[in-house]
Amino acid sequence: MGLFSNNQEQPRRSGCTGRLLIGAVIAVISLVSYFGTRSANPVTGKVQHVGITPSQEIALGLQAAPEMASQYGGESPDAAGRQRVDAMGRQLLSHSTAAESPYKFEFHLLADATTINAFALPGGQVFITKGLFDRLQTEGQLAGVLGHEMGHVIERHSAQQIAKAQLTQGLTGAAAIATYDPNDPSSRSSAAVAMMIGQLVNLRFSRTDELQADDWGVTLTAASGYDPRAMVGLMKVLEDASHGRSPPEFFSTHPNPENRISRIEAAIQKQFPEGLPAGLKP
Repeated sequence: MGLFSNNQEQPRRSGCTGRLLIGAVIAVISLVSYFGTRSANPVTGKVQHVGITPSQEIALGLQAAPEMASQYGGESPDAAGRQRVDAMGRQLLSHSTAAESPYKFEFHLLADATTINAFALPGGQVFITKGLFDRLQTEGQLAGVLGHEMGHVIERHSAQQIAKAQLTQGLTGAAAIATYDPNDPSSRSSAAVAMMIGQLVNLRFSRTDELQADDWGVTLTAASGYDPRAMVGLMKVLEDASHGRSPPEFFSTHPNPENRISRIEAAIQKQFPEGLPAGLKP
């Protein structure tokens, strides 16, 4: 009886050891892949652990854009509003080094008039809902929203999230990236690429990412001739919106505004230690 039990124990231990070894190998490969993959940001020049190219970022963003827009009713029928959003986005872009980047920025006003949100996809697809757009009180606040979302694109936050997903998911993400060719339609329909697009649609940036994007909001707003303090006003608009029955969706993808006001004010002070230039528009 005891001999029989020992015979059964041996294969169980061997199988367990084998699985542990396989798991360890996958973990090591994933770590080496993540930390060994480095690329220079095409706008900032910073070296980041990003394994996809700007062309892949653009293609992924374009593929995810229709699904993202459909969740918010598609493009808004408000032609004048769409024109304002696009014109402001182009103005911000023209005063940024991002204009010289490979990214293809496009700015969208979405039809959803009840949801208060704004977001960006990799490669330059930037969105704002009608619900948030209608609450903005100045052009400077619109500049702040779009500038913030452009900051996510410039800093490659989505690409960094994809790289981190590769690390946590092991070789699956790495294989998807390796086989994804933006110029090959057959590679765009794979299950792995579909998984990445699903991640993009439901992406949540880190608090650090959001604060970094706020810095860009300050920079781009001021560079385009608007008072960056409009971003403080924007946070107060969002705070007021939170007093309803349910908080704005914006809060699920961005840190609470009352915790960001002091950070924005510090960013303004850092960028303009001698005070803001005269003649900035509100």
